[in-house]
Amino acid sequence: MQLFVTWDPSPEIFRLGSIAVRWYGLLFALSFLLGYLILQKVFKKEGVPIKLLDELTTYMIVGTVVGARLGHVFFYEPAWYIAHPIKILEIWEGGLASHGAGIGIVISLLIFSYFKKKPFLWVMDRIVIVVALSGFLIRMGNLMNSEIYGLPTSLPWGFRFIRSTTPDDLPRHPTQIYEGLSYLAIFFLLWWYYYKKNGKPANGLLFGIFLVLVFGMRFLIEFIKEPQVGFERGLTLNMGQMLSIPFVLAGCLFIYLASRRTG
Repeated sequence: MQLFVTWDPSPEIFRLGSIAVRWYGLLFALSFLLGYLILQKVFKKEGVPIKLLDELTTYMIVGTVVGARLGHVFFYEPAWYIAHPIKILEIWEGGLASHGAGIGIVISLLIFSYFKKKPFLWVMDRIVIVVALSGFLIRMGNLMNSEIYGLPTSLPWGFRFIRSTTPDDLPRHPTQIYEGLSYLAIFFLLWWYYYKKNGKPANGLLFGIFLVLVFGMRFLIEFIKEPQVGFERGLTLNMGQMLSIPFVLAGCLFIYLASRRTG
């Protein structure tokens, strides 16, 4: 007899008329709240005005939401969204791409660094700590939505996603949990290293470690993940993996340059 977990939670916490509060939206908002509280400690430790953090948070929110949404739209389902453009605004239904979020964050923080005269790598080394935690919370939101799951498995921790759109009823890898836990571990690693260096890591090192570990894990987990859109089924590497490779290579470069500065 095969063991598995039957997964059938409602994606909605509660509903008032036509307005629904969903787990995904709550966890997404919680990621910004916790990120703000953690960065508040970082800024106080380094004597940076909290007012600058408030401005940074605004840039981060805009960059993350716009980048993640447009990343999903253009990387995965451009034709469908071109035919239904109003759907682009309905982010509470899900459909956010981590690679798009990464690009959006980098662009928004480049703009922030330019206007606020704060070194870009200094900003990124601190931001990635909380972005890793956000990745964990967002994947838990995907779990509550019964989306972005893995291929069928006979392992005892396989999940039967009752609310999924797959035609079969097979237990599947809970890849949301795999990814989420890996991001949580990366968050603790970055947080620990930041304090180990007394808030003075080599410029670009934490950013590089984040890129290599987060997108390296994403690349590996994609091998057991169900393709998000149909065109990926015939590809040797799916879209998530192809988009991860440049991030991993960039991370290696930042780690190398940081080691040169401290060597």
